[in-house]
Amino acid sequence: MPKYTASYKPCKAMLKNYLKIAWKVLLRRRFFTFISLFGISLTLMFLLILTSFYDHTFGPQMPEREMNKLLFVNMLKEQLKEDYNRTGPPSYYFLDRHVRTLKTPEKVSINSQFFNVNSYVNNRKLALDIKFTDREFWEILDFNFLEGHAFGQQELKSASRVAVINQSTRHKYFGAGPALGEEIEVDQVKYRVIGVVEDVPVLRLNSYADVWVPVTLRSHEFNKPGFHGNYFAIIKAKSAADIPEIKEEFARMMQQVEKTHPVKSTKISSSPDSIIEGFARTFLGNGKNSNLGLLYSLLAGFTLLFMLMPTINLVNINISRIMERSSEIGVRKAFGATSATIVGQFIVENIFLTLLGGLLGFVFASIVLWFINDSNLIAYVNLGLNIRVFAIGLLLSVVFGLISGVYPAFKMSRLHAVEALKGGSK
Repeated sequence: MPKYTASYKPCKAMLKNYLKIAWKVLLRRRFFTFISLFGISLTLMFLLILTSFYDHTFGPQMPEREMNKLLFVNMLKEQLKEDYNRTGPPSYYFLDRHVRTLKTPEKVSINSQFFNVNSYVNNRKLALDIKFTDREFWEILDFNFLEGHAFGQQELKSASRVAVINQSTRHKYFGAGPALGEEIEVDQVKYRVIGVVEDVPVLRLNSYADVWVPVTLRSHEFNKPGFHGNYFAIIKAKSAADIPEIKEEFARMMQQVEKTHPVKSTKISSSPDSIIEGFARTFLGNGKNSNLGLLYSLLAGFTLLFMLMPTINLVNINISRIMERSSEIGVRKAFGATSATIVGQFIVENIFLTLLGGLLGFVFASIVLWFINDSNLIAYVNLGLNIRVFAIGLLLSVVFGLISGVYPAFKMSRLHAVEALKGGSK
């Protein structure tokens, strides 16, 4: 323990000294510092905004907080012939008979897609999105209720015309007053409000709506045979470890469905996916494979490509800045400083610079995200820099500093002491 403490104190003092030198160097050439910080902060600002969108769409957010336990069945592909196939949302008939009966999941919910309908308040037209849900929908997802509660099994069984609305719809209908027990008219049908929840962003397609009503109001669709319709299923696992087993059971079920299809040689495919897997499957996998690895590779490639130009500019600025300090390098080498020590110093200085740029990037990103939220361009969006986005931004700042600092530092550390004292090499 004493040896560890003795070696730790010089390292701490050395790091502190490096940071002081870095600050002095930044103040010495303020124009170069401004150019560097501007490029870093602008690049990281855009990456942070994109990261915030990604997290808001695919990360754990209200009401889909337990994302590691949730799977979604949104698409089904039916290929009758080689030149004919149909891909779209599954039917209630298929989900109720085959997905709801799975043994491994803790709960399965079947819900409709949201539909755009019209409503009128004081001769003013309102465009609302309505979703038909079952009781399990409210048990699986974790909504923030501001008033009342969700409809239960009794309301579902009797197909009661009750509704849960979001806070924006409450404001449009009733202003600042309470909504419980009041009536709203949606698509020429009157519903009694029994609950009010916080707004759900439209980016959360599986849970978003303005108005939620019992799915049994559409019971005339329940027994329509066929595989395609306007429904999807939410599957909740007992634990995250059960996800692979659920997927295996689902695959066995799909094989059995395909074997019993009345038209022989018909291929049917569907899969329970996380939100990000479903996105990758739709846009990259042609409904067959999720190609999640390809999606992550594309995102990583885009990030590196976006950072490439400012990184090159920062490398050139760093080389110019370090060349001015060749005499300092020569003196340090003459007194026994190793190449590794010099490389470490310049990398610390560069990471310090990129962290300052990252701090400015966080400030700029916060301002832009506030404008996006305030503009209402995306319904009920509430983008922000939470701990996950902050951690990714910090990681990008460090990576940016390493990439742009290693080569200039290594180049100058290779100079001989005499050559460095003469002002560096051509």
